[in-house]
Amino acid sequence: MTPPTARTAEHAQAHDDDVRYEAVRSRDARFDGAFFFAVETTGIYCRPSCPAVTPKRRNVRFFATAAAAQSSGFRACRRCRPDAVPGSAEWNVRADVVGRAMRLIGDGVVDREGVAGLAVRLGYSARQVQRQLTAEVGAGPVALARAQRAHTARVLLQTTGLPVTEIAFASGFASVRQFNDTVRAVYAATPSELRAAAPARDRAARRTATPSAGVPLRLAHRGPYQPGPVFDLLQREAVAGVEEVSGGPGHRVYRRTLRLPYGTGIVAVQERPGPSGDTGTGGGWLEARLHLTDLRDLTTSVQRLRRLFDLDADPYAVDERLGADPRLAPLVAARPGLRSPGTADPEEFAVRALVGRAEAERLVRRYGKVLDAPCGTLTHLFPEPAVLAEAEPEGTPGVLAAALADGTVRLDPGADRDSAERALLAVPGLDARTVAVVRTRALGDPDVAPPGPAVPDSWRPWRSYALNHLRAAGEWENDR
Repeated sequence: MTPPTARTAEHAQAHDDDVRYEAVRSRDARFDGAFFFAVETTGIYCRPSCPAVTPKRRNVRFFATAAAAQSSGFRACRRCRPDAVPGSAEWNVRADVVGRAMRLIGDGVVDREGVAGLAVRLGYSARQVQRQLTAEVGAGPVALARAQRAHTARVLLQTTGLPVTEIAFASGFASVRQFNDTVRAVYAATPSELRAAAPARDRAARRTATPSAGVPLRLAHRGPYQPGPVFDLLQREAVAGVEEVSGGPGHRVYRRTLRLPYGTGIVAVQERPGPSGDTGTGGGWLEARLHLTDLRDLTTSVQRLRRLFDLDADPYAVDERLGADPRLAPLVAARPGLRSPGTADPEEFAVRALVGRAEAERLVRRYGKVLDAPCGTLTHLFPEPAVLAEAEPEGTPGVLAAALADGTVRLDPGADRDSAERALLAVPGLDARTVAVVRTRALGDPDVAPPGPAVPDSWRPWRSYALNHLRAAGEWENDR
């Protein structure tokens, strides 16, 4: 006989799956990335908004991640390209070990350091990490990293003219054979067939995508997106030599330099005029182009841009909660999909949040590393914490830089947010308001309330977004 608790869990799971199936039947793009469904009779997995004929309920299985579907033997749908959806917003919200692990895997840690390195960063054993990820998302760290490598390979195959061998290693595969086997398993096609099947838009981009011209990408997001406030913020904060924003409102281009695990990069992201995405289309994208000295940094650079522009957020959940508040309702209605921007380099941001823009520009001129191939006004990388700690050890900036350099303060995607906040507050001279800004932007915490006027608990878990609405409306003073 099935124990009562097991029956209750089975009933709850069946109910959840029924709700998911209704999302599939209605082709609801709001759930793209939140879950995936697979069809047992075809061996294919899809995003919820797939335009294909809806399969019968009895033939459908649901998965939390693309990796879980792949691990169960399903291949990606060629029509809806489920690997191209925005990431689940859940991993940015959650502060537990699974959320932290998913952010680290997205940043490419498993490819660079293996599962053992991931476990060390999380403070757990490799076995514990494997068990928790498998239980929560249906796939372990190796399978999740493999799915990510396959997606990177598809992007490079379909948008660049790079040789297949170069793409194999740029995607993070250890061998060409492993690359070929994975592509066949995930897409039911050889790399050459996958390249030939590229959509017309990708084929057109491929003709101009050379190492010198960069890799063109569309950075997908779900739901409405307000690009104006994000680009306004980036323009106000831009540090000369490292960043620039050109063009007029609605048509701006944000460019910046990046220090990456294998090399350096210059990225450019275009502002799309007007709010992007709506409940009819379920989302949109930002156009980007990446110039990388080492293509193995593609996955990492894309994830850092996604965090900077807050592209994996769930605006439906945010707007539903905040729109129920009388004070915020008109602000949410005026700016649906307002985001809470992060940063492309957490350690850099922490220093900049402390010293301000003018001092940051001085540090870049004096200690920043000059690019081997400067591009226009982009000439430097922001100085590393170890360089700053050695060059100017006195004062709060020097102490903060030293703490970042020796790991006393950790701000990487897998950092525990509460531990990081305590470590930051222990830095002499670092005030609570600056720490709140760092927690919001560098650690991507969606629920930060800085010291000062009381912020209602009813705005949780989206207080960072609520304050952005107030700032956009001129009802909250800037934190910096």
